[in-house]
Amino acid sequence: MWHRIAAFVIKFRIALMIVLLALTGIMGYFASRVQLSYDFTSAIPRNNPKYIDYQAFRNQFGEDGNLMVIGVQTDHFFDKTFFADYAAFARQIEKAKGVENVFSIPGAVTLTKDTILHRLNVLKLADMPNAANPDTFRNLFYSLPFYRGFLYNPDAHAYMMALRVNKQLLNSAARTGIVKNIVAIGDDFGNKHNVTMHYSGLPLIRTMMAAQVQQEMKLFLALSFALTAVILFLFFRSGVAVLTSMFVVAVGVVWSLATITLLGYKITLLTALIPSLIVVIGIPNCVYFLNKYHSEYHKHGNKMKALLRMVDRMGVVTLFTNLTAAIGFGVFFFTKSALLKEFGLVAGLNILAIFFISLIFIPALFSFLPPPKGKHTSYLDSKWVNRLLDTITTWVFAHRTWIYVTTLAICIFSVLGMMRLHSVGHIVDDLPKDDKVYLDLKFFEHNFRGVMPLEIVIDTRRKNGAVTLPVLQKMDKLQQYLDHFPEIGHSLSLVEGVKFARQAYFDGDSSSYAVPESIFDAAFLQPYLNFGSGNGKSSVFSKLISSFIDSSKQKTRISINMADVGSRKLPVLLDSIRPKTYALFDSSKYNITFTGTSVVFLEGSRFIINSLRDSLILAFLMIFGCMVFLFRSWRILLISIVINIVPLLITAGLMGWVGIPIKPSTVLVFSVALGITIDVTIRFLVNFKQELSRHDDGIAINVQRTIRDTGLSIIYTSLILIAGFGVFALSQFDGTKSLGYLTSLTLLLAMITNLTLQPALLMWMDKAARKIKDPQWLMDEEETDNEE
Repeated sequence: MWHRIAAFVIKFRIALMIVLLALTGIMGYFASRVQLSYDFTSAIPRNNPKYIDYQAFRNQFGEDGNLMVIGVQTDHFFDKTFFADYAAFARQIEKAKGVENVFSIPGAVTLTKDTILHRLNVLKLADMPNAANPDTFRNLFYSLPFYRGFLYNPDAHAYMMALRVNKQLLNSAARTGIVKNIVAIGDDFGNKHNVTMHYSGLPLIRTMMAAQVQQEMKLFLALSFALTAVILFLFFRSGVAVLTSMFVVAVGVVWSLATITLLGYKITLLTALIPSLIVVIGIPNCVYFLNKYHSEYHKHGNKMKALLRMVDRMGVVTLFTNLTAAIGFGVFFFTKSALLKEFGLVAGLNILAIFFISLIFIPALFSFLPPPKGKHTSYLDSKWVNRLLDTITTWVFAHRTWIYVTTLAICIFSVLGMMRLHSVGHIVDDLPKDDKVYLDLKFFEHNFRGVMPLEIVIDTRRKNGAVTLPVLQKMDKLQQYLDHFPEIGHSLSLVEGVKFARQAYFDGDSSSYAVPESIFDAAFLQPYLNFGSGNGKSSVFSKLISSFIDSSKQKTRISINMADVGSRKLPVLLDSIRPKTYALFDSSKYNITFTGTSVVFLEGSRFIINSLRDSLILAFLMIFGCMVFLFRSWRILLISIVINIVPLLITAGLMGWVGIPIKPSTVLVFSVALGITIDVTIRFLVNFKQELSRHDDGIAINVQRTIRDTGLSIIYTSLILIAGFGVFALSQFDGTKSLGYLTSLTLLLAMITNLTLQPALLMWMDKAARKIKDPQWLMDEEETDNEE
């Protein structure tokens, strides 16, 4: 069959090349229209209960992930010049594009009692008598407990400004410009007064991470091209071979970007890796084809015969290596996570596409080019490679026991390491610990206990139930309880508005900042709880209060700022909060929902890890199903399973011993590595099978011949893959870094096991088969080959 395919490709090479180039031109158009994704929660399936709760919350109360904060720490905040400039800075932020409202100390408001109209009016502190004096303003501001822990920490002399960004703009390409403009305004103020400005909140974190993804995508693509080009040139010593390989993978990259657009997807943290992966995975195709072409031409000097044999002998190998790699990635499509589905489908389709691109382009192009010169095939006689292969052969034949014992000892050590593995994830998990975004987040966690949103929604199941005194008192008790947790910062709810109103009712006495203690107390306050708007300055405060209750006054929420405690600690924290919450709010009378971006992230992290685990199992079944179809021998299947599990086992063990946690990026390593390492196994076993069908020299001689024939290409393709994935270790994201060096390590281990343990097991299996008088354990494969 493959001989006919080879003849077809050569015969219709011009037409196939035209079709390939035309399709690439079309794909290039769609690739140019690829867009960056700004979605933060697409890791969770739409039917997940946590996702449904979060969407219901957003529809009811609005976006919780659009709050950005700006912090500064200084002992001179209320100095006249500094405070005046800070007030001007706050006004600049208010006018910035995309900013809906700003909560700042200069813009702070208070409530005043109007005894004639029986209402509370909102008044800016800056408009109060003598407030132009910073000392007077400071005293007025500090007399309002509402702002303590929210806009300032008096013990640390830390001050915060909170602003909300328009959610439509936040989920668009305009977000980058908006956030950068806000940071630029803040930096100008900080530089003027020689203070460090701190920025955080999900809008900033998401924007900075998205910008870094875009930047790293271009960097990794350039580095992977450059690095593989250098390795290819050192291998083939031919500029034509290098340029051909670069063209093949460049076409693959264009197709991959076009596929993202055609499928209606956008570039995410995962899909941004695909172009570089196509380069890394596509290059071995070129190496396998060109190496076979050179070795065949080196034997008989007939170019067309060499090209036909190249496709004939390497077509099936390359097809199955690409198929198994595609399965390794493609199984992610069968998860329920939109993020993983997109990554799996795009990666799987384009890994298969790169096979057809190389199958058409390489033989077609080289049929028009002159035959390779002696210097282009000199690598076939490389002395250092031959010495290395001789050493490997010696070890396989003379020291098999040592190979078994060493492998077993390392596996036992690895299993012990695996027992130390634990899973954890943080919202800023992938950021390096010295990154400003990470350091600024820690500033807010240290001074304000964090800025990550957590929401508790209380459904009273009856109209106006949320504004009754018993509910307000229960909420106040819950908030006081929450304040005892060091990971939980300031909480804000309708209760704070009522406390603020009560303080105003008692003429600003800060000791009156409390929830009414009785119905009698609340009755006097009730007429004043309709905030007046006659002065035009109440809108911000009234909007703040109204955002904590629904239109029917049946549901209300407690909005909490908390630290990024991670996926291990957050469930424990929530489990600590729930008993008190349900003790206050009887489940027979109230519906309580814990939601917000923090909960959604936790669920997404847990879901991705579970999905990756399931997809790894599915990948194993599908890949080894391909092995059964290809070799039709349970012994070969058993060998291939052992050979490919050992590298994964060692990598997992090292993760446990070194303390690398299980998180989405590190679990991804195993599916990716399995799909790629099995390629080497297939390359070796197919060659062994072909040699066995052509020679009647026995297993030992054919194993030795296979090491010699495949060792060179296995070593070089492994080095290319190791270097290609090693590029990801330069990432600013710890997750991408882990993907890089852990995959490179696994591929290195796979190369070693395939060239040492695999041939040793083949010889041991043959010896075992002969003992049970089954010397023909590979005859099914031989007969199949002969029939073809």
